[in-house]
Amino acid sequence: MSNVENKVVILTGASSGIGEETAKELTKYGAKLVLAARREERLKDLQKKLNDEGGDAVYKVTDVTSSEEMDELAKYAHDTYGQIDVIVNNAGLMPLSLLHKRKYDEWDTMIDVNIKGVLYGIGAVLPYMQERKQGHVINISSVAGHSVAPGSAVYSGTKFAVRAITEGLRQEESPNSNIRATIISPGAVSTELTESITDEDVKSGIEDVYKEAIDADSIARTIRFAVEEPSEVAINEILVRPTNQGW
Repeated sequence: MSNVENKVVILTGASSGIGEETAKELTKYGAKLVLAARREERLKDLQKKLNDEGGDAVYKVTDVTSSEEMDELAKYAHDTYGQIDVIVNNAGLMPLSLLHKRKYDEWDTMIDVNIKGVLYGIGAVLPYMQERKQGHVINISSVAGHSVAPGSAVYSGTKFAVRAITEGLRQEESPNSNIRATIISPGAVSTELTESITDEDVKSGIEDVYKEAIDADSIARTIRFAVEEPSEVAINEILVRPTNQGW
């Protein structure tokens, strides 16, 4: 019996990429999934596919930048399945740009999704996890949360923040409530992430990096590994890169 089986997992950014592959991976191991994203048709299609293959998945259209909607998502998960075991805060954006381009709207959106979305996810599930004195929060950072490059200043800032927030969560909750905190930092992964880049000076360079991108299911397996460990074991941080990625 897998330690993933029957765990109730909230998964944001579930409509594509790492989120979609993680939903498929966790379903294979018997998790009960609450899929969240903004694109309802994709959520419907994914839910149907998972359930047709013997899974147990529901979905709720959710904007992670709204604390109210994240609270509603957590309540929906708890009302549906009676508990919340794991949240994977996966939703994120990467519109890289050079600072002098002054892409303020893109900066604001990244901060709202990449930082506030993670905070709202944590805040939404903590009351349920604290009550049971168990749970697992998995936050998706990036190798850009470990290193900065030209064009990544704001994006890296958001991902450094995710790491700081996750470590703070670990220190506050793991000793007192047995809540595990995990940071997973992917390198170049084949997803829609690069499609949001509008700065042509940055886009050409990042496309070279992503020529050797690994598939999203590599990150899905990493997430499953962290979930699958027994409750007394906390996988706190993992970096996953293409073997030949230098940065």
